[in-house]
Amino acid sequence: MSLADNSAPRRARLSLARLLPNPWSLGAALIAAVVIAPILAVLWIALFPSENIWPHLISTTLPRYFGNTLKLMAGVGLLAGAAGSGAAWLVARYDFPGRRWLEWLLLLPLAIPAYVGAYALVDFLEYAGPVQTGLRELFGWQTSRDYWFPEIRSMGAAIIVLSAALYPYVYLLARNAFREQPGSADEVARSLGQGAFARFWRVGLPLARPAIAAGVAIAMMEAVNDFGTVDYFSVQTLTTGIFSVWLQSNNAGGAAQIAGTVLALVIVLVLLEKGSRRRMRFFNLSSRHRPVARAALRGATGWGATLACAIPFGMGFVLPAWVILGHAIDNAGAWTDPKLWRAGVHTLSVGGIAAVLTVIGGVFLVYGVRLSGRQLPRLLLPVSTIGYAAPGAVLGVGILIPLAAVDHVLADTVEAATGIDMGLVLTGSAFALVLSYFVRFFAIAQGAADAAMGRISPNLARAARSLGRTQGQTLREVYYPLMRGSVASALLLVFVDCVKELPATLLLRPFNYETLATRVHDQASLENLGGAAPAAVLVIGVGLAAVALLARANR
Repeated sequence: MSLADNSAPRRARLSLARLLPNPWSLGAALIAAVVIAPILAVLWIALFPSENIWPHLISTTLPRYFGNTLKLMAGVGLLAGAAGSGAAWLVARYDFPGRRWLEWLLLLPLAIPAYVGAYALVDFLEYAGPVQTGLRELFGWQTSRDYWFPEIRSMGAAIIVLSAALYPYVYLLARNAFREQPGSADEVARSLGQGAFARFWRVGLPLARPAIAAGVAIAMMEAVNDFGTVDYFSVQTLTTGIFSVWLQSNNAGGAAQIAGTVLALVIVLVLLEKGSRRRMRFFNLSSRHRPVARAALRGATGWGATLACAIPFGMGFVLPAWVILGHAIDNAGAWTDPKLWRAGVHTLSVGGIAAVLTVIGGVFLVYGVRLSGRQLPRLLLPVSTIGYAAPGAVLGVGILIPLAAVDHVLADTVEAATGIDMGLVLTGSAFALVLSYFVRFFAIAQGAADAAMGRISPNLARAARSLGRTQGQTLREVYYPLMRGSVASALLLVFVDCVKELPATLLLRPFNYETLATRVHDQASLENLGGAAPAAVLVIGVGLAAVALLARANR
């Protein structure tokens, strides 16, 4: 047979291979569909509810929910933005007592969920707490009628607690932005007679605006997602409205309509943040970048800077950690409660499984999109990150309602065919929890995989393919060894977020199924902070591991 006769079938096979979709690309599309499906389900249920209570919501509770949510977002955005950017400016531009320690201590509030901080603040400031007890003993007051004390469970307290827990998002991004600013800009401002505050306000802040805007947007989205804090402070927001309408009024359609409102609000926030960054860009035109030299602050000014950085750290970490640890020590018997360790096992198993599946899915998606080489699959990468912007309560609505319908059809089909009542397999187990964690935190795994894979030269993969390696072998033998550190970091970060997640866990957990987060919430809701403290300490311990990793990665 001639060479021409052999080449014709070979060309036909190559043409067919180009037409058929790559299995890796198909898998990537399937993963993206799983991530997007809950969001689409929320929109579908909201638009076509079985019982439309939208007019009733608009005329009664929705304006209050919406107004309180906007106030919470605005307050957290302003306070977290001011605390985070101010601390970042001081740490990046000045030397003062304790700066080296505070540079990393300011990240520690990330280890403490906001709802834990809420429980600690109320315990510290309530009528029987150490502050009011000390005031009564100091001034001889007998009852609460003898003095005025601000209301603890209020919108203002919720804003303070959430800001103290979320300012590190702004601090971390702003600190890096201030560090990267050229020293020439600061020198020009000095030569024009600008003082320290003027240089911050007119030069440093505008140059760091994209980073600060991104951090503030994250803090505001997390404030919208919060349930434990606002529920404990009796602040009615859109998230608490989802729980009320669904669980108390038993109206899934109304809950989906409120969830759709939350989703629309978050999307608008994301678009505004991206639009502000697109309209305002700055470039370093010098080929020799020289950072700004830190100025030394001495005396009262230096200690004032130390105090300014210590206040958010104290509110976000020291106070809640001190109160919770004190209760955990005073209630040593709570550590032997079997329910605590059962909740710990549930947390480790569900969070671990979800973290592994999420990271594997993120790597698979990024690799599949890269193999396709086409524009359409590349759109999957930004679209698949939408789950992180969606609050946990929204995902709970989008997952549980369709999943329950599928579960009932599956159980009825099996019973009709075999006569065996298998029960509810999907919603009656931890499957829904794992799925919600997968969707909620997929953006973390996908972003880490995309960044790590982007640093690897494509020539290495081509060389492996020329040596006869399959696409799977190339991923395992070439890419994975080079991105192992990023994969491990993503695994830990996703696991920690799974441990801390409360709204989705409350909605999707099976009956009588506790995790550490739900145990903290349930015990604190019963005003039993001593019983909640051991689980809270374990959650904080897991969070500290992630913060240590984050600090190491941002040295």
